[in-house]
Parts: sequence; C-alpha cells; structure tokens
Amino acid sequence: MAEQVSELQGEMGKIRIANEVVAIVAGLAATEVPGVAAMSGGIAGGIAERLGRKNLSKGVKVEVGEKEAAVDMYLIVEYGVRIPEVANQVQSSVKRAIEAMTGLHVIEVNVHVQGVSFAKEEEVVEEEARVR
Repeated sequence: MAEQVSELQGEMGKIRIANEVVAIVAGLAATEVPGVAAMSGGIAGGIAERLGRKNLSKGVKVEVGEKEAAVDMYLIVEYGVRIPEVANQVQSSVKRAIEAMTGLHVIEVNVHVQGVSFAKEEEVVEEEARVR
C-alpha cells in the first residue's frame, strides 16, 4: 500500500505530511482525554503491542486530502464515564490538535466506542487480595 501524504505549498517549497503522522497526532490527542481507557486497534494492533512495539496510530483511521482531513477514532472508555461527553471531548481535542500541528482543516471526527474498561475495579480487587 502506497503511503498517502498531504501536500501543501509553502513559501519556500512543498510541505508533505504523511497520513500516519496525522493519525499519530489524533491518537495522542484522544488518549489525553479523561475517560478514554485505550484505543481499539483490533487484532493486528494487539499483536504489535505484545511484541513490544507501541503503535501510536492504533484505533485511528484518517483520510487526508490537500487541505482537509476526516478522522475515525475507535476507542475504549472507562466504566462510569458519560460516553457522549467523552466522545465530544475527543472530537474537540483531536480537531484542535490536527489543525494546530498540520494546518489541515478537519471536516469530521467520528468516534466509535468499541468497549468499556473495568480495569480500575479489577486493580482494587487485586490489591485487597494481597493485603489479606
């Protein structure tokens, strides 16, 4: 698969931004939102992480044109959060980060909630078991 890039004409020449770069920016912005437990990358992403390689664009799909970008985010939220609020915060954070770092206009950020994480509850149960 050929690497797709966004190409902008600057004063001194062309500026090329790879889709992977836009996806990494989006993934990092999303994981900084409170209530987002993880990005959902499917089987391939899970295998790469088990092998020790962290995929920073896991759970992110981008379409980048010359001046615009569209993003699909696949994420797992923490148990107990208000999902619509977290999704709205992810949309705002991702849009702001991509536009600030790349100069591309983000036309849409679609959030797909793939699961709920109960990790905090499990950690508490494990800690209690160690104390006994």
